[in-house]
Amino acid sequence: MVKKERDDVMETVVGLRDAGVTGRMNNSALLALAEEALARFWQARPTMENEPDFRPTKFECRLYGALKPGDLLRFTVTVDKIGGKSAGFAVAVECNKAHAADIEIVWTAVHPQTAEPVALPEELRDWLYQYLP
Repeated sequence: MVKKERDDVMETVVGLRDAGVTGRMNNSALLALAEEALARFWQARPTMENEPDFRPTKFECRLYGALKPGDLLRFTVTVDKIGGKSAGFAVAVECNKAHAADIEIVWTAVHPQTAEPVALPEELRDWLYQYLP
């Protein structure tokens, strides 16, 4: 079950499939949910012609507590930094209203055919600025 109340917030419950034999949430499952929150956030961007493709170029995660099946997680996406060719996103994870994790994801803009890095479109940069803290 995924609940979206705002473009930058997503809530979900940790499923049994997301836990390992220790009963704790797998790191890969947490990262997949953070990517889903970012993808849902990204869908709210303005439509642009000739938009570049985006590739993840960095993932970093800091966990503050064990997460387990049944826990309610709240993912809040903010724009951490806007570069010339990339954008950094901070995904804060709360579990039952307590801070549980911080995830950093960087996406780089690339040309759709050559995969060479390209400049972020100005319209996209303007949209991203509203989500800077």
